[in-house]
Order: sequence, then C-alpha cells, then structure tokens
Amino acid sequence: VQTSFDGTPTFLALPAAGEAQNASAPRQQRRSRQELRALNERELIFELVKDICNELDIRMLCHKILQNVTVITNADRCSLFLVHGDRDSTERCLVSQLFDVSCQSTLEQVRYEEVRVPWGSGIVGYVAQSKEAVNIPDCYNDSRFNKSIDLRTGYRTRCMLCMPVFDRDGEVIGVAQVINKKDHNGHDVFNRNDEKVFSEYLQFCGLVLRNAQLYERSELENTRNQVLLDLARMVFEEQSTIEQVVYRIMVHMQALLECERCQVLLVDHKTKTTFHRVFDLEAKDVLKDDMSCCTSPYEGRFPINTGITGCVVATGQIANIPDAYKDERFDSKVDEGGMFKHKSILCIPIYNAGRLVLGVAQLINKLNGEPFNKNDEQLLEAFAIFCGLGIQNTQMYEKVVKAMAKQRVTLEVLSYHATAPLDEARKLSECMLPSTQSLKLQDFKFNDFSLDDDGMLTACLRIFLELDFLNRFHIEYTVLCRWLLSVKKNYRGVSYHNWRHAFNVGQMMFAILTNTKLHEVLGDLETFGLIVACFCHDLDHRGTNNSFQIKSSSPLAQLYSTSTMEHHHFDQCIMILNSQGNQILSHVSPAEYTTIIRVVEESILATDLAVYFRKRGLFFKLVENKEYQWNNGDHRELLRNMLMTACDIGAITKPWEVQRVVADLVTMEFFQQGDMERQELKIQPIDMMNRDKQDQLPAMQLGFIDSICLPLYRAFSRIHERLGTLLEGVEHNRREWQRLAEARLAAVNGDQNGPGDGEADKRRAGPVAVL
Repeated sequence: VQTSFDGTPTFLALPAAGEAQNASAPRQQRRSRQELRALNERELIFELVKDICNELDIRMLCHKILQNVTVITNADRCSLFLVHGDRDSTERCLVSQLFDVSCQSTLEQVRYEEVRVPWGSGIVGYVAQSKEAVNIPDCYNDSRFNKSIDLRTGYRTRCMLCMPVFDRDGEVIGVAQVINKKDHNGHDVFNRNDEKVFSEYLQFCGLVLRNAQLYERSELENTRNQVLLDLARMVFEEQSTIEQVVYRIMVHMQALLECERCQVLLVDHKTKTTFHRVFDLEAKDVLKDDMSCCTSPYEGRFPINTGITGCVVATGQIANIPDAYKDERFDSKVDEGGMFKHKSILCIPIYNAGRLVLGVAQLINKLNGEPFNKNDEQLLEAFAIFCGLGIQNTQMYEKVVKAMAKQRVTLEVLSYHATAPLDEARKLSECMLPSTQSLKLQDFKFNDFSLDDDGMLTACLRIFLELDFLNRFHIEYTVLCRWLLSVKKNYRGVSYHNWRHAFNVGQMMFAILTNTKLHEVLGDLETFGLIVACFCHDLDHRGTNNSFQIKSSSPLAQLYSTSTMEHHHFDQCIMILNSQGNQILSHVSPAEYTTIIRVVEESILATDLAVYFRKRGLFFKLVENKEYQWNNGDHRELLRNMLMTACDIGAITKPWEVQRVVADLVTMEFFQQGDMERQELKIQPIDMMNRDKQDQLPAMQLGFIDSICLPLYRAFSRIHERLGTLLEGVEHNRREWQRLAEARLAAVNGDQNGPGDGEADKRRAGPVAVL
C-alpha cells in the first residue's frame, strides 16, 4: 500500500514518473540552463510555465517545479512541502514531496525522504499557517530554523526564501523553499526581485499542481473502486462457512491497511454478555501453512459490554485511538504476560443490510508505527459494508444448511412413521386376490362403496397384476404390498378426499384404459405413471382446498403459490416412493424413472381444476376437429391430463344412488371448510361451502355438471364409443339434480302440489337435499 499526495492509500503501484503524462501532449525537449538564463524575465516565466503545464505526474511535476525554481532564483537547493489533512484537522501537517533538489539532479537521483512538519511549526509551518513569505538572510540567527537537518545531512544552510503555494481558491496547498543563493557578484542572499519572480512563478505552479492532484485523486478513486469490487467478489465468491469468509476478510484487511493484528468479533443478539465468535489474525500468521488456528474462532470468551469493542457495538461509532494506553476504555491487562503490546487501534462496526450490528472489525498497530488516519477509517468503512453483507449472506446460508439438515432428519422420522410395517405387507401379500371380473373393476358403473379397506387393497393389487406391472418393472410383490399400505396410511380420515376416493379414481382410470385399449396407445411407462398418480393424487389431503390454504397463509401456501395441494400430494408421493421398503421403481432404468416421475407429476398437478380449465380448450378443439395424433407427445400429455380430471370427478357418472352419497360426502367436507373460514378466518364462505345455503345445492350441482362435466365427457365419447357410457351417466344424474332443483323452486314459490308432495320430493332426494 502506497500513499498519494494527500495521504490517500493506493492499492496498486503508482505509475512510474512520467507515465501519467497526457498522451495527447507529447513531452517536449527542455531547454538547457544556459538557454533559459539568456531569456528575459517574462520569457523565462512563460517558458517555465510551458514546461510544467501538461505534467500530471505529481513527483515529476514537483521535480520540474523545483528545478525551474533554482533557475529563476539561482538557488543551490530547494524543497517542496505539500499539505496533508483537512483544514480543521488536528493532524494537519506539511510533508516533503521532494527534498534537497539541486539544479543538476534528476528525479531518479533525488532521495525521497519524508519530512513531516507540524502545522505552524518551524519556518515551513509558519509560512503555511500565516500565508506569508519568509526571506531569511541568516538561518542560524532565526529561532524558527531547525538545525537538526543540517547536522544530519552535513549541508550548511545560510539563507532561505520560503513561500506558500496557493490554489485558485486562495487555499495553501504547499510551501516551496529555496536555500543558499548563488551569485557571482557577491550577493549571496535572496533579494526583492527573487521574491517577485518566485511568487509569480508559484502562482502558475499552484494551478498546475492542483490539476495534477485532482487527476491523481480521480485515478486513485478509480483504483479504489476497482479494489473494492475485487474485495466484494472475494467476499461473495464462496459462502461456505463463516470461518472461511471471515478469514479471507481479515487477510485482505491486513494487506490493505498494513497492521500487526486484525480481529473480527461477531455478535449473537441472543447472548448479552459475550461476543459469539472472535477471530484473530496476526501478520505473521499469514505466512503459516496451517491456517486452522486462524479459522477456528474463540467462542464466548470476550465480554461484549466493556472495552473499546463493546463501546463500538453499543454506540455504532468508529473508534480511532492513536495511543491505546491513553484511552480510558482500553484495558491494559490484555497486554500482560505476552509479547504483544497495543499502540494504535481502529475499531469499526459491521452492519447487515438492515443496519443491525453483526459485530466489529478491529485493526491494531500500523506496521509503519503511525496511528490510523482518516483515510484508513474511510477505507475500512467502505470495506466493512461488503464484509457485513458477506457475513450476513453466509449466516443465512448456514441457517439454510441447518434447516435442510433438520428437514432431512424430519423426513427420515416422518418416512419411518408414514411407512407401513413390514409384517402388514407380508400379511397382505398372503391374501387371495379375487379376479378382475368378480371385482367388476372394468365396469364403468362400479359401486364406489362396495369394498372395505382390505377389499380395496386387494383390488389395487389385481389392477397391477392385470396390467402386468410387476413383470414389466420387476417389482417385488411384498414391496408393492407395502407401498400400497403406506399410500393408504398417508390419507387422512376426511369426509371425501380419503383413501376410498383415491381407489375409486384408480379404478375409473383402469376401466377407461382397458375398455378403450388406450393403455396400449400410451405404453407401459405412461400407463404405470397414470395408475400411480391416481392412487397418490390426494395424499395427505386436509379436507380444505387451495383457496383455503392461501386465505389462511398456511405453510403449504408459502411453499407453493399455485396448485398448492397438488404439489404437496406429489411431494408426499415421492417421499413414499423413496422410503425404504416402498421403492417400487428401484429396478427401472434412469431414463424410465425420469419418464414415470414426469408423468406422475404432470398427472397429479392436472387434478387442479385451474389446470383443467387452462388446457381443456385445446383438447376440445383437437377432438372436435379429429386432429389428435396419439404418437404426438404433446397430444398424449393433454390426453393424460384430461383423463385425470375425468377420473377425479368420475363419481358424477355413477348410478344415482352412488352419486347421491358422494355428493353428500363432498358437501359435508365443503361445509366443514366453510365453518372454518367463518370461525377462524372471520370471512363469509362462498355459497358452495356455506351451510346456510345448502338448499341451493341442486342448482349449484347443475352448474358444476354443465360447466365442467358435460363438455369433458362429450369430448371423450367422441374419442371412443365405449366412453359414451360415462356421458349417459352424467346426463342421467343431471336429470335427477334438475328434478330436485325444480322441486325446491316449486316449494319456494308455494307450488300447488301442497306440502305433502314437497316432502315426498325431499325423501326421494335423500341426504343431499336435506343437508
């Protein structure tokens, strides 16, 4: 790290002298000293101004100025001091840019020796403070003269002319000093004419010098920005652990600000007494091969409510302490018993994006022995912004990693409890399986309530055997039994969306595929995926729909913004498929596995009626125009999606006695959701779920049939003639609902049939009409 004209640290090497020269102004050959001496005063000043006007490199410019000064004043030596520090700063001083330059010396020969002169001290300090020139004929008789420099260099200073250098605003930016007049006529002191020409030339020098300083400042600012961008990339490129991120931060801090020691102390706001983690890095540690000592933090050993670091955490203010032992907040006991001694300290808070203090960064003892300055504060403050964001992101990443680990453990526990016991699977595997015909599994009018739990399980096994899935996909029979038991176990005991509904959907799919030979069109993989999707499509249903999840801001709604429950059903399906002892896909190839899972996911998501409404237009158009081609993958996917809806609402096609009971169960579940919305969410449920509107059920059922069911089953009846049975079932049930709706309307309007006939209509309607 080098320092610019005003003390600003630079992070890359400054350009070599002359490299900053404006490319559009090529360097001209300078006149010799004899040629310059031959010019008159006006021509001389003009020539010397031309010599410096295009120079942008500070050191080269200062060297030219000083050499030109020796020409116009005929001085033996000269020096130039530039102002460092702000106007109101107590640290303001003058620093020699070039010292003891002679007329013959080149820039490479000049010794760069930094001499710091306090503001107002000595001759140079007095000139800067008073803004007045000083002409001293005999330096040793002036009390302000510092003789120690002559003693150190061996050069004797006789006379001196010292003048301030102003910028265009009249501010002092430096002090030029010429020493020992050389005059062959015996006039060995600087006269009034020397003062005049020196002052005139310095007016131009001040303007040129300020331009060069502004140019260098812009270059350094650009470099600073580039370095901070590199630091940001370094901080964010790998957010594996806090230890690694903080270590990289400390290494870069130490390299940029060149200090003996760097510390990062992190805060845990749950712990009120000590810092949560403390990282410490000494300059000598950077060279070690084993960095484990630097990346392993001290845990909970440093008090947070005392000392300099505690003050910075509490106040959020930067602490820049030139002498630690003179600061009452410093605890000198930390240096006892060790070789390290605190001298200067720079401590700054580290914030996150929400301006909450994450910790502090503390730098100790600059390597050059000087205290930390304002530029160090500004650099560290800029760096701390990136540090805070990097630490915050890493902390968030660590929390996510922990959350994922907890989730894996939770899933393992849930998987264990959600999986059916092996002995139950073995027991099921020993059961005799009725035939497909005796179970009426291919019958479109299959009674949804004809089988008990065991009967539904054996019917599922028969479906798998009938479609030859066990041989085709090498499924172990006991594994299949356990998978079915686990699927059944993961359905809740809600009124309608339970295991019986899942089985009935699977039975309807089996009946459609086998009666129409569509399973041959779709192939084994897609048929297998459809059957699995049917049995799993409502896993872990809670008896409430997607709208309720969103209204109640449930965790499921936070996970999935669309098709909330359907995504959850699919996730549960995958969990069971991956559970030990339930892996019915363990023997399929990777390509087959990908295809089956894709079909399962698409099919389960297709049971969301919102998806049905979005896709059915294209399906109806293909069917109406007979443009469907089942060898087209997109057309087959559309067919599978519509099949899932047709099977999911398949109860509408069943005999009236079955349809009536199913409607009863669906209505019961809807009313329970409506009660929850009214009681828990304090909102008015829609009519379909409003128990107070139950007498409008027949009319609502007609709307459901007309808008959703009839268009779908009409389309399927055009695909295959045997599917016309489904359409006939829907039309028959519509007539029944129409009769109930008319009976209710007649009762409302005081129909002439009298109360007796109305009661008879209610009895014929069964539970649905009187719910």
